[in-house]
Amino acid sequence: MTAAAPAPDARTTAGALLPLVGGAANVTSVAHCMTRLRLGLLDRTLVQDEALRAHPAVLGVVEDDTTYQIVLGPGTVARVTPEFEALLLQARGAAIKAAQKDRNSTPGKVLLRRIADIFVPLIPALIGCGIIAGINGLLLNLHWLPALTPALAAVASGFMALIAVFVGLNTAKEFGGTPILGGAVAAIVVYPGVAKVEVFGQQLSPGQGGVLGALAAAVLAVHVEKWCRRHVPEALDVLVTPTLTVLVAGLVTVYGLMFVAGGVSTAIGTAADWLLTHAGAIAGFVLGGLFLPLVMLGLHQALIPIHTTLIEQQGHTVLLPMLAMAGAGQVGAAAAVYVRLRHRTDLRRTIRSALPAGLLGVGEPLIYGVSLPLGRPFVTACVGGAFGGGFVGLFHMLGAPVGSTAIGPSGWALFPLLDGGGGLSATTVAVYAGGLLTGYVAGFAATYLFGIGRPLLSPPPAP
Repeated sequence: MTAAAPAPDARTTAGALLPLVGGAANVTSVAHCMTRLRLGLLDRTLVQDEALRAHPAVLGVVEDDTTYQIVLGPGTVARVTPEFEALLLQARGAAIKAAQKDRNSTPGKVLLRRIADIFVPLIPALIGCGIIAGINGLLLNLHWLPALTPALAAVASGFMALIAVFVGLNTAKEFGGTPILGGAVAAIVVYPGVAKVEVFGQQLSPGQGGVLGALAAAVLAVHVEKWCRRHVPEALDVLVTPTLTVLVAGLVTVYGLMFVAGGVSTAIGTAADWLLTHAGAIAGFVLGGLFLPLVMLGLHQALIPIHTTLIEQQGHTVLLPMLAMAGAGQVGAAAAVYVRLRHRTDLRRTIRSALPAGLLGVGEPLIYGVSLPLGRPFVTACVGGAFGGGFVGLFHMLGAPVGSTAIGPSGWALFPLLDGGGGLSATTVAVYAGGLLTGYVAGFAATYLFGIGRPLLSPPPAP
């Protein structure tokens, strides 16, 4: 007697069914009853009926005027439907992102993405070192483990002391040069010996220009290297090209780029401090409200070098906590959708699965699965982010600034990285928590009152 083949798991079954019904773009609605997966389809001709009926998990197919019903049996349908919805959400999110990428492929935005590709690989080290710095600051404030704190300070600060080198490596790699040559030129920025060099009547200081100087130095090195590859005879290339690359790009870095980039870096820090000290509430409102659209357009990538520059200069970036309020508005908006659209079981299931990630600062599932497809809740989520950002900015004006020692995390995941200028404190935590709460409440209220139109409130006709 031949043993029966094992039944495929729910995710495998869902993955097999989705292309057979025409793919994610062909599915308009998903629901299930006791035994059937009920699908709304745009084009019935795209369904591969024979292959679908032949699938071992499919017991039959029923069609009516409104839905295409796949009979899976009791129990099985309850397990397959959430997996089917998850795959549908994933596919649609990828399609939305791909469409956005195609629409945003202008030279300026391509440049921004390349800059992001330089700095994003550095984020794990920034997070790890930032958390260690926060722990060390807490130990110092409590006067605990005095023999350990110098070692923790070294562990936390070593990466930041050499971040320019890593930026140089990544920049050269991204722009098509030899990474180690980009790192070699960028290392000049942090070399202590530059203190003996005088430029325009001023002594240089190690680190002057920071990551911006390192980025510019590495880009220049790539151009010099490519010129050498084209013009230097192959027999001499191994000696001449690296020598000229480091020499030319290095001298220009010392006598020009460090000075100019140093001025730009200082201006960024000064401008951020002035803006938040004198107009923090307005700045926070604007930053928190516009961050989600900036993410959708890919323009948020321009902020990464600014964050990194502020962290390098001041030990933290005061912009990130305000920008993180956009996620709080998103969570509040999703909660309002969940409360008001009780008849949309598919949407409520998506919100339940995506909300924990949203609270931890991972907003893509809520953006692409809830607010963006619905339209108006995306706008009201921005309103929530604006009020949360305004709250944090207001307290900066009142002398309680909130910064982050690293970029990347947001939401609740940002708490271990908070720094108010003197390390993690109760005031810093309270202000940031107050901003999150404000974003949640404002996003919920704006969405509940204005973000859901009458067509969404009307339940679909019974099948």
